[in-house]
Amino acid sequence: MTRIGCLHAHYSNIDYIQTAIGSSEVELVHFVDPGLMSRIASDPEFNRTKAQQKVIEQIEWIAQAGVDVILITCTNYIALLEEGQLSTTIPIIKIDEPFFADICNQSEPQAILFTNPATVAGTMKRLHEYADQHQKTMGELEIHVIENTFDLIMQGKKQRYIDEVSTYLKELLVADQQKRVSVAQLSMVEAAEQVERVMGVNIGNPLKTLKAYLDAMSSTRS
Repeated sequence: MTRIGCLHAHYSNIDYIQTAIGSSEVELVHFVDPGLMSRIASDPEFNRTKAQQKVIEQIEWIAQAGVDVILITCTNYIALLEEGQLSTTIPIIKIDEPFFADICNQSEPQAILFTNPATVAGTMKRLHEYADQHQKTMGELEIHVIENTFDLIMQGKKQRYIDEVSTYLKELLVADQQKRVSVAQLSMVEAAEQVERVMGVNIGNPLKTLKAYLDAMSSTRS
């Protein structure tokens, strides 16, 4: 059985990952630290170097827990990580890379949605770096930040958060039916799936692309 150590920035991500990839063949071991991003936002003395060191410590800690693979589900953690500084040789899966591959493979105009403004710059920087590294030319990209919603999930007001994100998605899809829409954060997946069912549309999300990536990996190994 493969043991995957999952590093999350919020407890709400556990259920998403467990539902998507938990199985009799995979054991998921979850590690959660919501404090790092809060510290970065609130403490001006806690600079990028210190944040990077904290992420490295977390990865090294997980690597010593007897896991076969490490999955990082927080895009901000991924943006901070510099693998050359790691001593572990355990494979690391970054949840945003299969998502980036999906975005880069589309030619039509796209809208990418966020609720956490703090994740936008790092995610988009990594997306463009991924496109450059893989020699991909993306179509038109439009970024939307759904204001005043991310605090809801951090406060445990999950249903209100889902409702706010769902409403925004529906309004966007009705207003512009030509754009392909994706949500960039795991916390937005449940709302996206609800809107998919109601409106009969396809909304990209990092959980969907992660599952497809892991399924492909499993098929290759077998």
